[in-house]
Amino acid sequence: MSATSEVLRVALALAAAGVPVLPLRGKVPFGNCRTCKGNACGGRPNMKAAGPCRCPGPCHAWAAATTDPHVLTSPVWAPVWREAVALAYHPGGAGLTVVDLDNAAAVAWARATLPATRTVPTTRGEHWLYQGAMSSANAVRPGVDIKSLTQYARWLGPGSGRMVPLPSAVRALVVKEETTPARRGVASSLSSRATWSREVATGCRHTERYVRTGLARGLALVRARTESGAGSQAFGVARFLAAQHTACPGPCGLAAIGEEIVTAAVTVGVPEAYARRAVANGLEAAGERAA
Repeated sequence: MSATSEVLRVALALAAAGVPVLPLRGKVPFGNCRTCKGNACGGRPNMKAAGPCRCPGPCHAWAAATTDPHVLTSPVWAPVWREAVALAYHPGGAGLTVVDLDNAAAVAWARATLPATRTVPTTRGEHWLYQGAMSSANAVRPGVDIKSLTQYARWLGPGSGRMVPLPSAVRALVVKEETTPARRGVASSLSSRATWSREVATGCRHTERYVRTGLARGLALVRARTESGAGSQAFGVARFLAAQHTACPGPCGLAAIGEEIVTAAVTVGVPEAYARRAVANGLEAAGERAA
């Protein structure tokens, strides 16, 4: 069997399983069709939103991915398959998210941070596959890209391991932080909120000194982000502090701890809605890893 027929055979098998596919010229898609060459068409309508390409041939990268065997074997696509040396798929179209880990350091970070799931080895790192689609984004942290609704991923085999639902820790990576100039003090609506105390942590196994020391250090990390990144830091601090209490009989007053982290983030300019979302995701991510 020729390389061309093998790539097409795999493409048809994936399409039959509900995975939208497209041919690759090496690691990249083929160029746009004649009508759209040089982006003369102005870009596929709604290019930044998930959806199929309307051109008859492979065009507009990930948007051309399809599960239709009649399209894949059509005369228009035939010349492209003869040149194709690899295959890609549209994760979002299959209801999946790929966490693309580009190097050993990124893989180590994922193993320490994210729930274990199906993994696929790549040339320099790994693809971690989760059930569920989300926004795509590049460079969400060093060596980490998120490929889902508006990106393609190279097909490198089915991988190994049990695929698990998309965790909030991955979704939080692409939440865009809308930074604003640091405020001159805390808004009055925040200053009156309850802080952590033993009264709200009657089931915590830690000493009060242990909790307060950890909380103080975490809040200092958030407040130090005066230029940008305070929202992401708040997520990390919330996740870390919550993880310390997974073995406690509870309650541990995590809601109060969360309020203090939100307040710290808001004081350095993070919009309150974003800060609350980041902290809530951090608290939830700690619970997911413990489970």
